[in-house]
Amino acid sequence: MPPRKTPDASANVPSFYGAELRYQRELAGLTLEQLAAGSFRGVPFLSQIERGERRMPLDLARHVDAKLGTDGFFERRCEDARRAKQSGHAEYFADVAEMEPYAETIEEWAPMLIPGLLQTAAYARALVRAAMPRALDSEVEEKVSARMQRARLFEVERPPAYWAILDETLFRRRVLPADLMAELLDHIANTVRATRSILQIVPETAVAHPFMMGMAKMMTFADAPPVVYTESLHSGQLIDYPALVQEYRRSYDLLRAAALSPEASLARLDAAAEDFRNGKQRL
Repeated sequence: MPPRKTPDASANVPSFYGAELRYQRELAGLTLEQLAAGSFRGVPFLSQIERGERRMPLDLARHVDAKLGTDGFFERRCEDARRAKQSGHAEYFADVAEMEPYAETIEEWAPMLIPGLLQTAAYARALVRAAMPRALDSEVEEKVSARMQRARLFEVERPPAYWAILDETLFRRRVLPADLMAELLDHIANTVRATRSILQIVPETAVAHPFMMGMAKMMTFADAPPVVYTESLHSGQLIDYPALVQEYRRSYDLLRAAALSPEASLARLDAAAEDFRNGKQRL
């Protein structure tokens, strides 16, 4: 059996608190299984935290403090670890960016903007510049780079099972010049096909549907409860209350029924890309 790897507590804030968690757990004479008992988290999740790979969420920090008798230490400090992980992302999105690579499934509804996991650098740059017109180029590029980095989760051997439902008007809104819009739509189609993801389009003719009030992202995990993320201007909310998560799930399932089939959706996406290439896009 190979020797256990000891994390470098000086590497970053999550590694520091991961090392401290292991120290306090072993000092208390508890195994990972014993520490996880009574929480909503699994042993692999706690192990990743001890290795500095994941941030400790607030509910687990409170559980750990109570179990180890650490007088609120981890509850007070879990915010520090979250901030250390948010580089390039809005503060309210930092937790979501950290969770994405560990998700088993990611499902998104996007009525206004192409989801970050499907964006090209040009599209991301246009959005960031529109939201931050006075920002330095270096600040814009930091955010664009962080958004492009998120999509690397598709490159692993077993990426999250991804399902996106997009409003058709996203393909008609010229955020970029025609050639770059065609590149964006080709990128979405190629990503969906290469990763065996599922894309559905809610057509412009669907005047009313079950999920008309804003975007939503749902994620499930092997070792943690499912969550929903919603976002509005300058703010976002991560929801883990089971009853509310279930309500979002029902709405998303109804939205699937209102959308075009995956095959018809990809065909419509390809046609829209071709229209941009040929200068025939509808305005």
